Parts: sequence; C-alpha cells; structure tokens
Amino acid sequence: MNPITLFVVVAIALVGGWLAFMHLLAAAVAAWVVAAIVAASLKMANTWQKFVVLRAGKLHGVRGPGLFAIVPVIDNVVAVIDERIQTTAFNAEQALTRDTVPVNVDAIIFWHVHDAEKAALAITDYRQAIDRVAQTSLREMIGSSMLGALLSDRRAADQRLGNEIGAKTIDWGVTVRSVEIRDVAIPVALQDSMSRQAQAEREKQARIILGSAEAEIAARFVEAAKVYAGQPGALQLRAMNIVYETTKERGTTILIPSAMVDSMNPAAVAVALATTTPPLGVDPVH
Repeated sequence: MNPITLFVVVAIALVGGWLAFMHLLAAAVAAWVVAAIVAASLKMANTWQKFVVLRAGKLHGVRGPGLFAIVPVIDNVVAVIDERIQTTAFNAEQALTRDTVPVNVDAIIFWHVHDAEKAALAITDYRQAIDRVAQTSLREMIGSSMLGALLSDRRAADQRLGNEIGAKTIDWGVTVRSVEIRDVAIPVALQDSMSRQAQAEREKQARIILGSAEAEIAARFVEAAKVYAGQPGALQLRAMNIVYETTKERGTTILIPSAMVDSMNPAAVAVALATTTPPLGVDPVH
C-alpha cells in the first residue's frame, strides 16, 4: 500500500472509530467499509512504473504514473512494469568458436521495457526470457566467430550481439540498448601458445628493425669513408676529436701508439713527406 492510500485509509478508520465511540455504530461500520474500499481501489504508480489492469479478465488499460483508482473485485492489477534501464549478466562456458577453440565468455546487457502491455501479456516472464535469449545468442555468435576476431574486435561483436538479441525481444516490448562483452577466457595451454607466438613476432620485428638500422649505418660509413679519402685533414681532426671525447672523463688513461700521434700532427707529416719525396727533376736512387 502506498503512503497516500495508507494515510487516507487510516484517517477514515479513525473517523469510524470516533463514530463507534459516539455509539453511532451504523456510521462507524459505513466508515470502515469505505476505508476497505479505498484501500483496495486507490493505487499510486511511481514515475518509472506502469500498472497493467485487467477488468473481468480482459485488458482494461495501462495506468501510471500517479494516482489512479480501480474497481475492487472486478479489476485486477496483473503486472507492475519497471521502465527504467535494467542490466542482466549472462555467460557462455566452454563454447566453441568457428576455429574449434573452447572459450568462456562473460557479458552484460542493458535493456528497458518500452511497451508495458506487451511485456505483461505477450510473455510469461520477460526477465527470464531475456536471460535465455541472451545466452543462446551469445553461443551462436561465438560459434560463428574466429577466436582472433573475438579477442581483437570486441566492439563489432558487442554490436552484432546486441542486434541479434534486440530483434528477438522487440515483440515482447523490450528494447536492447547495448551489450558489452566483459571477458573472454581461453584455455591456459592456448594462452601459453599465443604468448610464445606473440614473443616470436616481437623478436622478428626487432631483428628486422635492427637489420635496417645496421644497413643505414653501413651506408653512412661508406659516405664518411669517401669524404675522409678525399680530405685527409678531416680524418685527422676526427681522430683528435675521438681522443678528446674519450679523455673528458676524469681519471681516464689512454695509451696511443707514437705512429698515431705523428699522424695527428700535420707538421710532422709534412716533414716526413718532404724527406721521403725527392725534388722535382731528380730521379730517386735505387
């Protein structure tokens, strides 16, 4: 009994009690009868509720929201339908995909009743029916999907599953808003195999990237060698720069052959060339 009906019934019953106290028994009995009729006839539906009323076994109407009255005994409220968004969790265990892989899938469906009359009269228990249809549709979707697509493209699987369930529940006055697959569990042995496969693919990609980098570095070295071959002074400056970069750290000691030191000294190189190269017009002595 809703609070408004309860208040009215109590007020009328108190009036009847006061009449009985005043020894007006007929009036008191009449007041109590009115209170009983009000309790049976005055109904209130919340803003999200719809009351399906039958009169003498036939559909009389759908009432709500707000206050409304029915005729006691003749009218009967057969269903109170909640039109808010509802959620139903469902799953499929050991369902085979199209590539014969057993998987366990957990999903959740968001739905609401858009036609209270159909939900009350077209099916015995629409909540149980939604759960059964959702499980059946989930198994059908798994059986027609490859494991890779089921794992990688869940959004498409959600949309497909929602369309299939919605097409079956629309005749019951139920609209499916969305379906979300929460988890796809595969056997442990298959998880290990897929992990090894993914690791092998990553190693393959890493080796390809490393080979490309080495080829690019080799090409740069070839270009540098050509530049140094035409510019010996640039090679000497590069060698000196390498020694400088190496000795920047404190406490570093480097042993360099004397021939390398001489090669870094342009003056010494010029003197060596002068002593070893004969003057123009003079044949070397053999």
